Amino acid sequence: MQKITYADLHCDSVTVCCDGGGNMSDFDGQTNIQKLISAGCAAQCFALFTEGENSSAQFKRYAEFYVAQIASDPRVLPVKRFADIAAARKSGRLAAILTVENMGFLNGDAGGITQLKELGVQMASLVWNTPNAFAYPNLVFVGDMPDFSLRETRGLTAAGKSAVEELNANRIIIDISHLSDGGADDVLKISSAPVVASHSDCFAVHPVSRNLTDEQLKIIAGKGGVVGLNFCRDFVGGEDVFDSLYRHYKYMVEVGGEELPALGSDFDGIPPYEELRDCLKVQALLEYFASRGVTHSAIEKLAFGNFARVFEEVVG
Repeated sequence: MQKITYADLHCDSVTVCCDGGGNMSDFDGQTNIQKLISAGCAAQCFALFTEGENSSAQFKRYAEFYVAQIASDPRVLPVKRFADIAAARKSGRLAAILTVENMGFLNGDAGGITQLKELGVQMASLVWNTPNAFAYPNLVFVGDMPDFSLRETRGLTAAGKSAVEELNANRIIIDISHLSDGGADDVLKISSAPVVASHSDCFAVHPVSRNLTDEQLKIIAGKGGVVGLNFCRDFVGGEDVFDSLYRHYKYMVEVGGEELPALGSDFDGIPPYEELRDCLKVQALLEYFASRGVTHSAIEKLAFGNFARVFEEVVG
């Protein structure tokens, strides 16, 4: 099969590389710029991840690192609007899309979202695995350990609801991966724009709380959003990861249509394993989907088209 260019909705490579003192061009991660270009990645969403509240200094450090690294590499084009993605593809460069995983560092100040847009952030999630002033996560702890069989029902705080409106106003894509069921319900009701889950799978295929319910899949699809398939074994389930990801893909299509699935690897945020040890294996995954009868047009939607559609509609 001819190489298919793809977009990846989520990786943690910036924070891992920055913390390790590396260079985004060639650091020893599951993605780096050289690997992404070789893999046929047309657009990579690079998440700036911070764990908790009171982490604004850490966020600033990651942001400065990202801006410097991207600016110094002529093979990369930082994305501010959809036309930049098209320009990057035409010139053979990697489109770098800046995202935020967990807005807890804003400490409930939805007004800070305007500054995120000015920085170049195009997609953001309200929460990670611990509660903050905006929202609750879909990870429930019993003692010191997460219980993936439990689902959190608490919704957004008042600040979280304001944040949804501010994200819409600033044309930043809202990401509900990691968000509680109640919070996801609130986002999907409040948001006037399509919503994404950048790195999540299907609860019906593998029942862990990080995965999305049928109702969530249907509403995301109904609003014109997408769900990025997460490559993490814990969320995919099964022994054969390619087969399991195919089952998640087929289920998403059954529930929400071919316009729902995308790719959201979570590279450098998940343990490596041979089948999908890094981004150089993405083409093998797409080839596997083709071998299972997924049509070329459907694979192109999964790999790039679905996310590109949402990005153009929301960001402009």
